[in-house]
Order: sequence, then C-alpha cells, then structure tokens
Amino acid sequence: MKAEIKKRALHRSKILEGQMKGLQKMIENEDYCMDIITQSLAIQKSLGSLNKLIVENHLLTHVSHMMHSESLSDNQKAVDEMLKIFEITQNRSNQGGAK
Repeated sequence: MKAEIKKRALHRSKILEGQMKGLQKMIENEDYCMDIITQSLAIQKSLGSLNKLIVENHLLTHVSHMMHSESLSDNQKAVDEMLKIFEITQNRSNQGGAK
C-alpha cells in the first residue's frame, strides 16, 4: 500500500470507529430517530471515502502492475476487477444505497 494512502485510510478508519461508537451510544440512549439516521448516513459517506482511497491504491499499485504486464491473463484480471467494482457500485446506486 502506498504510504500516503495508507496514512489517510487509517485516519478515515479511526474516524469511522468514533462514528460507530457514537451511533451505538445514540441507539442505547434512544436518541431521536432522525439524529440516528443522520449519523448512520454520515458513516455511510465515510465508508464511501474509505472505499475510494482503497480503490485509488489498488489502481496505482496492483492494476497498474497488471496492465503493464506482458501477460494477457494479468491484463484481463485487471479489467475484470475494475468491471466488478463498477458493477458493485452500480448495483448499490440503483438500490438507493450510499455512493
């Protein structure tokens, strides 16, 4: 993993950990439902940011390496992985999930 992306991803994961603890406390305290939903949506957005960092790292490292390989199977694997990510994100957005 690239050092700068790893640093940012770890920072984002620590933020997520705090957000999750806050959400759990809100549920335990039976806070106002709209406040709980707002917190949950903020967590989903943070997860999206983390996913973006991981995809960025994957593109810069693994996919780049596979695409520069002379192996056609490595080239195809890179394409297949990107199509899989595209498919997953399309399915989530079509279901009204977080982007």
